[in-house]
Amino acid sequence: MSVKTYTPKGDEAAQQREWYIINAEGQTLGRLATLVAQVLRGKNKPVFTPHMDMGDYVIVINAAKVVVTGNKASGKNYYSHSGYLGHLKVTPFNEMIEKHPTFAVQAAVRGMLPRNRLGADMLNKLKVYEGDKHPHAAQQPKELRINPEHQRLEPVLEPVLEPAVEK
Repeated sequence: MSVKTYTPKGDEAAQQREWYIINAEGQTLGRLATLVAQVLRGKNKPVFTPHMDMGDYVIVINAAKVVVTGNKASGKNYYSHSGYLGHLKVTPFNEMIEKHPTFAVQAAVRGMLPRNRLGADMLNKLKVYEGDKHPHAAQQPKELRINPEHQRLEPVLEPVLEPAVEK
């Protein structure tokens, strides 16, 4: 008995891409980033292939309202270096969220993606916005909600309207 392994083609993956929207208000930064990275990689699909970009587009709204636990609001630092001696800049999380509210979410997701061209392509499918407005309404994104019970993404199902029965 011979069974061949199914490997999807690149254009098949591009045709199956969907748009999802996630509300980050009140969500823990790291837990949100792991779930977003899984959708960007395509690990939530049965045809996941590690060497291909199988993921979907993800829109994260309300990035300014993300929370961190413990002492990380003042203890978590973001580093940037100009390349000159002694020019290391350190910015704490609470200052970074005021200056650039979307950077914290993007940096957390970037750290959970592959460090190569494939990861860069996956990161291009992430759209992060400070407030609840975004310019992607034409793509008709599906809402994903994080279930607090087991920290998984669940699609929001629209209620099925039953036809009215006349008496």
